[in-house]
Amino acid sequence: MSQPIDYHSRPYRPCVGIMLINSINQIFVGQRFDNHGDAWQMPQGGIDAGETPIEAGFREMYEEIGTNKAELLCEHPDWLSYNIPEGLANQLWDGKYRGQTQKWLAFRYMGDDADINIATEQPEFCEWRWSSVDSLHQLAVPFKRPVYSKIIADFKDIFAN
Repeated sequence: MSQPIDYHSRPYRPCVGIMLINSINQIFVGQRFDNHGDAWQMPQGGIDAGETPIEAGFREMYEEIGTNKAELLCEHPDWLSYNIPEGLANQLWDGKYRGQTQKWLAFRYMGDDADINIATEQPEFCEWRWSSVDSLHQLAVPFKRPVYSKIIADFKDIFAN
């Protein structure tokens, strides 16, 4: 196996982040299989070649939680990036990336809890729950918290209703 390129020279992996909001303004979070700590995250995933962020959002939602019964509320205007700790970055994606740059999308969930099935073809989550927007930041792993804080602040008008 070849040595990974210098961490700081690596690009960011383009992906989409999904803030899925239920009818009482709670946000879907899942606990990843590969994180044994008490860390929860919103669904996210890579954007395939030729795919728009919105197309990727609906696809990733279905792949990760077994349903995409949702309607788009808004798309964040900016790409938001975070670095993954170097040791972890060396293990992911053949060490090609130092982190991710994400286009965040807010969706209103239109299904029932029974429609959610995290036992997908390639499961990412071992548990899931609805979280309040106020506790979302503290549930995330530390390196994702700045991005989570930004989208919570920028999507605040959604929760005013």
